[in-house]
This record gives sequence, structure tokens and C-alpha cells, in this order.
Amino acid sequence: MAKIKTKIKVIKPYFLFEDKIEGIKLLKNIEKYGRVSHKSEKNIGKDSYKIFIKRLLGWGHESVLEHEKVTVRIVCDRGVTHELVRHRIAAYTQESTRYCNYSGEIQFIKPLFFKPNSKEYKIWLETCKTAAKNYTKLIQMGVTPEAARSILPNSLKTEIIVTYNLREWRHVFEMRCQKASHPQMREIMIPLLKEFQKKIPILFDDFQIIEDKTLSYPYYAVKKQVQ
Repeated sequence: MAKIKTKIKVIKPYFLFEDKIEGIKLLKNIEKYGRVSHKSEKNIGKDSYKIFIKRLLGWGHESVLEHEKVTVRIVCDRGVTHELVRHRIAAYTQESTRYCNYSGEIQFIKPLFFKPNSKEYKIWLETCKTAAKNYTKLIQMGVTPEAARSILPNSLKTEIIVTYNLREWRHVFEMRCQKASHPQMREIMIPLLKEFQKKIPILFDDFQIIEDKTLSYPYYAVKKQVQ
């Protein structure tokens, strides 16, 4: 059997929305569902959802937000997904290292901790190259992917499909964008929050994204404003 020469590819994390997000429609649906509790459907107007959603958030009546969901594909390193999957209520489908055979090319997520061409980055890159080379050797020896994966680092690229209802998305952003969260989590979650703010107005406006110069890495922190 011919030997396979494994290449490595270093990429940055990113995300993709799996569905077209019609933010206003989502908010109007939430108003329609929420008004059932007081049978105030007669008060629904062209822009009545704006006041209604703000009142829901102000009162803390966020259970109504659970009627609508958003699904996102997140491409990041496996270390980030280990934290992400702790959130509930949720649905996850993740790329499986048990069954995916990476011999030929292995992708790693570029770490924000190390500057390119620095000594630290070179050590990280060499470690990834060695892991990739030895992974392929094990595969060629007949080792299964689920066994060979044990030598791959956290920096291994993975894809995860994430579905949360809108209430849970708010909770995820509150927990994973704050100063105390892992830098690589903030690296993906803060840009994602910005997109949610664009696509679904009002619902995420109480999250204030601010530059925090005390952070070790050049990413923003998020503070949740009191309604």
C-alpha cells in the first residue's frame, strides 16, 4: 500500500447560518404566541411587536422566546465545542473523529494566543505537524480512526451544528461573550452576537459590546444592560 503524505491546513474559526433568518417574522410570531396568555391578540398592530418584545424582556418573561429557534454551523477547534455542548436546551450534531478519517489532510484552527512567526506559534505548528504525521502512520498500520484520534490536539478543526431557541441563545451569549469566558469562545461568539443583533432587532439590543483593554487578547467583552 502506498504511503499517504499528510498535509496540514491552518484556518480561522467561522460560522454560517443554516437558515435564512427573517428576524421581524420571528418577533411577530413571538408576539402572537405571547398575547395568548392575556387574550390580547386584538392589540396586534403593524409595529406592536416592538413594544411587546421590550416588555417581555423587561418583565423577565422569556419563556415565550422558546417558541422560535435558530440553527448555526460553527467551525472551530474541539476545545471550544467541549464547552459549547454544556448548554441546554439544545440540539447538537458534531463532526465525529471516531468515523472521519483525516489521513491526507488535517485542518487545525489557528490559535489567537500566538503571533504568526513567533517562537510560540512555531512550537504549536510543529506539534500539529507531528500529530498529523503520526496519526497518518497509525491509520496506515491499520489502526481505526477512533483509536488514532487520541493523539490529535484540541486545535483540531471540527464542525458542529447548533440549534438553540431564542431564549437559550440569549443565555449562551451572556455566558460565552463575557470577560471571564475563554478567549477562543469569545472569538467566535462575539461576532456571532453582532450578526444576531443585525438579523433579529430588539431581542439582543440589551447586550452591549465594549472594548476591554485589560483583556490579554484583542477581543471584546460583553455586558448585559438592565432593562
